[in-house]
Amino acid sequence: MTGAPVPTGRVVRLHFECHAELPIGSYLRVTGSSLWAPTAIGTPSDPMNAHHIAQERQQDAAFAGALDDADYWFSHPTNLYTSSVEMVTSPETYPRWRTKQPVIVVLHTTHSAIQHHYYRYLVVTPGASIEESSLVAATGNDALGGVSEVMMWEQPFGPITGPVVSTQSFGGKSMQSDEASHFLWNLTQLPYRTLDINVESAEVVSPAPEDRLDTWNFPEDASFRAYQIRESMSMSKNQQAAKLLQRSSQSTLSDDAMQDDDVQVTSAPLSGLSSKQELASNKNTAPKILFICFHLPVVVVKVQGQWQATWSESLLAQKEGSKIVSTYRAHWIGTVTPHPPIINEEDRQAVRNVLAELNCTPIFLNPSTRQAHYYGFCKQVLWPAFHNIDLLDLSTSSGVGTTGSTSGSSAGHAASDWDQSRLDHWWQAYQQVNQEFATVVNGLVDSDSSTYLWIHDYHLSLLPRCLNKEPARSCRKVFFLHIPFPTSQIFRELECGEDILTGMLHADVVGFHAFDHARHFLNAAKRILGLNYESLVGGLIGVNYLAKTVLVSMSNVSIEPKMAEAGLALPSVAQGAQDYKIKHGARQIICGVDIGQRLSGTSLKLLAFERLLRDYPSWQQKVVMVERVLVPGSRKTDEQLTLRELRALVQRIQEKFGPEVIDYQEVSGSNLPMDQRLALWKASDVLMLTPIREGLNHWPMEFIYAKDPESPGVVIASEFSAVCSILNGALRVNPFDIQMTITTIDKALSMDVQEREGRRYRDLDFVSNMPSDKWVRNVLRDLNDATAAAKASSKNNSSSATPTTPSFTPRRPKQQELLEGAGGFLLKESHASFTHLSSSTLKKAYDHCQNRVIVLDFNGTIVLKEPPGKYLKREILGTSGNKPPPEVIEALSLLCEDPKNTVYVNSGDSAENVLSALGQIPKLGLAVSNGANFSPPMTDQDSERRWQTFDLGVDWDAVKRVALPVLSKYTARSNGSFVKLTTFSIGWSYYSCDPEWGSLQASHLVLELENELKAFDVRFVTLKGIVEVVPRKLNKGLIVKKVLRDISRTHAEPTDFILCLGDDISDEKMFTSVFSFIAEMGDEARATPDPPVVDRDGTLENPPDWSTIQTRIKDPLYCYTCAVGKKPSHASFYVNDAQEVAKSLVLLAKGRQEESNPSWGDDSSHMFT
Repeated sequence: MTGAPVPTGRVVRLHFECHAELPIGSYLRVTGSSLWAPTAIGTPSDPMNAHHIAQERQQDAAFAGALDDADYWFSHPTNLYTSSVEMVTSPETYPRWRTKQPVIVVLHTTHSAIQHHYYRYLVVTPGASIEESSLVAATGNDALGGVSEVMMWEQPFGPITGPVVSTQSFGGKSMQSDEASHFLWNLTQLPYRTLDINVESAEVVSPAPEDRLDTWNFPEDASFRAYQIRESMSMSKNQQAAKLLQRSSQSTLSDDAMQDDDVQVTSAPLSGLSSKQELASNKNTAPKILFICFHLPVVVVKVQGQWQATWSESLLAQKEGSKIVSTYRAHWIGTVTPHPPIINEEDRQAVRNVLAELNCTPIFLNPSTRQAHYYGFCKQVLWPAFHNIDLLDLSTSSGVGTTGSTSGSSAGHAASDWDQSRLDHWWQAYQQVNQEFATVVNGLVDSDSSTYLWIHDYHLSLLPRCLNKEPARSCRKVFFLHIPFPTSQIFRELECGEDILTGMLHADVVGFHAFDHARHFLNAAKRILGLNYESLVGGLIGVNYLAKTVLVSMSNVSIEPKMAEAGLALPSVAQGAQDYKIKHGARQIICGVDIGQRLSGTSLKLLAFERLLRDYPSWQQKVVMVERVLVPGSRKTDEQLTLRELRALVQRIQEKFGPEVIDYQEVSGSNLPMDQRLALWKASDVLMLTPIREGLNHWPMEFIYAKDPESPGVVIASEFSAVCSILNGALRVNPFDIQMTITTIDKALSMDVQEREGRRYRDLDFVSNMPSDKWVRNVLRDLNDATAAAKASSKNNSSSATPTTPSFTPRRPKQQELLEGAGGFLLKESHASFTHLSSSTLKKAYDHCQNRVIVLDFNGTIVLKEPPGKYLKREILGTSGNKPPPEVIEALSLLCEDPKNTVYVNSGDSAENVLSALGQIPKLGLAVSNGANFSPPMTDQDSERRWQTFDLGVDWDAVKRVALPVLSKYTARSNGSFVKLTTFSIGWSYYSCDPEWGSLQASHLVLELENELKAFDVRFVTLKGIVEVVPRKLNKGLIVKKVLRDISRTHAEPTDFILCLGDDISDEKMFTSVFSFIAEMGDEARATPDPPVVDRDGTLENPPDWSTIQTRIKDPLYCYTCAVGKKPSHASFYVNDAQEVAKSLVLLAKGRQEESNPSWGDDSSHMFT
């Protein structure tokens, strides 16, 4: 021990005494270390408040966002004061009350000799009734038997007046009186008491010892003096503000009324969901499903005078072994494009007969009608509009808009062939084709409502409305859009836009591949048709239209693995890949297959490639771009201009850098044969697609599947594509940002095999396990949910005597109202007390102490947590994986070798991951699965780690059997989500989902799981990006308190240094457990015992007899509870990020700071800039 005690971090244990004459049954409490601490959220049965959060999100149909301080305390007002310490009395000492355990205060100030501690007393009366004359709040929980507690605070200076705040509800009990409407504002403005602590001596210096006994509700107490002084100083300012408020009160009130009377729409519960339909053994009695698409997914050819038909590669085609086909009577309806073209009725009938064997019904359109419908309205109007191309661009720039003349030619400025007068004819043809489809469909549906109608894509957007007559009217309908849906601003430019919207809304389910597209659809329905949408039970979104709720769904589909596997086995694939390798030698191959139209962004790709060769000359001899441009002929003018531009760019690049750098070919048709694609994927190192507008493209998924683990590839995807929000391992680019794009290309080409394989692995599970068959089943499940909900709603409405009216959400008090006066002062003081932890100060205290305990979180604390991007997609950090940097590993090893130290890492991760990262440090204690499993530090006599487990009294296998089917449903609906299983937790991660969709699904998942698991002693933890089911008794604080207790029991020296670091809400229990341990020191006999501990062999550990043990309290005692990142926390200090944690650990271990930053892989340095 060297030098004088360090003030910062020193612990002060305060006992309070108060004279209070209370009714029988009431008892006194005093607030803890901070009046504004966000303390134990919710109730004992829901400590993470998951149920409240989920209900609030469901009712408001709101998406998750960060709560600021005022929002947080508004939502949970009683949390301001429930972090309190019990006070006790006895017949001999009554009415004198004393804290049962001390209040723990950690010194933080470095700029003043005095630290102020603010506190309040409250009286708690279990089971009492609420009196209007008292400032009280009721807290209760039905799960605890309906018991409520009434808390009352001191008001020694009379009632507090302030602005009116809307009626609130506490613990489910609505407070309707006039005084209750002022409750929240009054709660923040209550008088507070003050103690002054000398920082150097760590002793209370004011009030004086003779004045330390407080008296309940007595205004003359010395501890109220600081409050009275501050109030008197601000009185003059408040009087002036009141005059200004009076002058403008009428206008302010009227403005508030207009701004804050928000309608709250609640949804009918999905009660009575239909069970799975039992099918009869006779196939003819099975439900019928009609897949209706403009292009039948077949290839029809005439060979030697005979018509033949086979299924195409389309995701809508029938697949071998399909469960849909075996469960339903599946039938396909659509047009065909035979080769050669049909010329007479005999050919038509022959094609009908051939397709009948495939359960397909072809529709033969009049050639002129087909031309106007498909090549006119669909390709010249809807296709560009749905891809967010403005009509002004259509009329001035050859039908698609330009991205500028990138080749230096005049191609981008060609005269437009747009003719507005053709729209009427095209629109009539569009309506006619949809009506012809309706006629065919009506002839094929069954007379009952058992038929499912699945309508695909924008060619048939009017069809759901055309099918609004019997017999198809009663059928269940799905409309799925496979291209983007535009913003409402673009969509409103279509004069037929309202008809298209109403046509789509006649379906029961409207499906999209990306949440962005669904959101645009919802906005268009609201802005054009005035329709509101609501959040439904089960995580779905509903649009109220024509007295029914139309479900809006978002789901994704991958490739067909069996088809891809068969293709990869073809000799032509291996030969084609070998040919590419021979042709281009040792050059790395960047491949791309694009439609030869402007929105494919191919010209931007070529520009970026040209800049790469110019700015990174080392790649000129090492890379080649293999580009295949498809020319479908559906947008001739667009294709002509685009191809002219691409040829000019290719020529320019080859003239500058040689013909070897680009392998460019144009291919007629809208698709490249599968064997040619697979050969290209196998030979290539990088797939680069840069569309500036695009729906779902399966080629990146096919590329991922085709690559081997030994030679994984990298996908570069445009952030404007739907696949960008699906693939978690892809590199994302903005094609218009050329510099960003060439940097990304360089990164992809330079990437090592480990990172390439890691990125591929992230997407391989989805790519391999979401074929069209599973996708169809998921969408049909949502359709069944929607139908059941509609029936339940109809039954409720028919039995109700009066219609249901929307409910209104009371307005929140404005933030400035909450933060005036005492409330605002205490909030500022709380912010000022939450200080940054200086590593040098920490080092001084560390050197001063003899028995040190260090507890560290894992992910986000000593392992860099991957930062969220635009879609909360995590980027893989090169070779960093899930391990701390080498500097941290070395520092932990050195700290563990010091006999004065006990070091633990407490993680929510699995034992396998933690052991892989830290298992090489034998003297490091490990706790995994949020502390459920733990391994003490190994001694020199140990040959292997000894693992122990808390017995928390939950049959976890039974919990899994109930929870996993629910989780699988939400996982299928939310791309990027996955289920994470550990020893004592079931997690549903939506961190990689679209942020709005994922958080919406999570809120409903909590409600559904709560209902399903109510028989089990479990709770729900809602963290950023994950919902966890854990035993109710489990939290990361259990192991922390056990470690501290064991050390205090077994070590000769009392603990005098505690460092605890964590980065998220699950780590808050570690911080509170540290304070709880410090409070119980010296009085362990009355402390709550730890849960039983079981060894791996099932042996129950003998608990210590704390009645015979009394630990000594060291003075000074240092406690550094530290949050990683500045946010509301129980911690006393914070550091900015994981890099600061690493630097501090290195300083403690080595006594000096490293000159360079810790290295989390090659690509992580930018995370801290």
